[in-house]
Amino acid sequence: MAGFRIRPYRDDDSEAARDVFATAMSEYAPSLCLHVLRQPWVLLLLGCTFCLLMASARSLLLPVLALTLLLALGRQLLGCAWSAYIERCLGADLSDIRGSYTDGGFWVAEADGRVVGTVGVMPAGEGGLLVLKRMAVRKDYRGRGVAKALCRAVLDFARRRPGCAAVVLNTIMLQHDARALYERLGFRRQRRFVLPTVYGRVANCTVTTYRYELQ
Repeated sequence: MAGFRIRPYRDDDSEAARDVFATAMSEYAPSLCLHVLRQPWVLLLLGCTFCLLMASARSLLLPVLALTLLLALGRQLLGCAWSAYIERCLGADLSDIRGSYTDGGFWVAEADGRVVGTVGVMPAGEGGLLVLKRMAVRKDYRGRGVAKALCRAVLDFARRRPGCAAVVLNTIMLQHDARALYERLGFRRQRRFVLPTVYGRVANCTVTTYRYELQ
């Protein structure tokens, strides 16, 4: 815990907490593009486009330029879609953290006089369950145990909450480090599914649900 402290959210943390979350989530954009690029239908589309242009143009330059433009366009579209998702989060519970987490809790990690991490927990809509949300840590403060300390703050809160049976959370396929952390802390994988939206199916966006039993 040296070098930082975990404390409850204050109203003057709002902008800093939103910035930590938005910045951390923005870092997944390149990984998302690579994930989509590896999908079989994308590789097939690019391969067919290259072959058709190669056969018709009888030149390597046109197919290469066309693929470069397609990749650049795809990168831009995915970036816009991911940015829109982040904006939706910022416009939902993170637009009014105090009001959104009235029935749960929200914590920040503070180091060097600024907010460097966030996490929240709220009722999951089912009896005895809490859902962990908005776990994020600034890149230059990772590897110091900040995320682990934030997660333990949530678990300690859940243990003190009367009738709480478990803490649950969702991760996407890009969050490899987060999944490893949750599993080390005792969370158990419940299920894995493709996001039930058009974008989720096209991009093969998978969600893994974890659960930490308290009883």
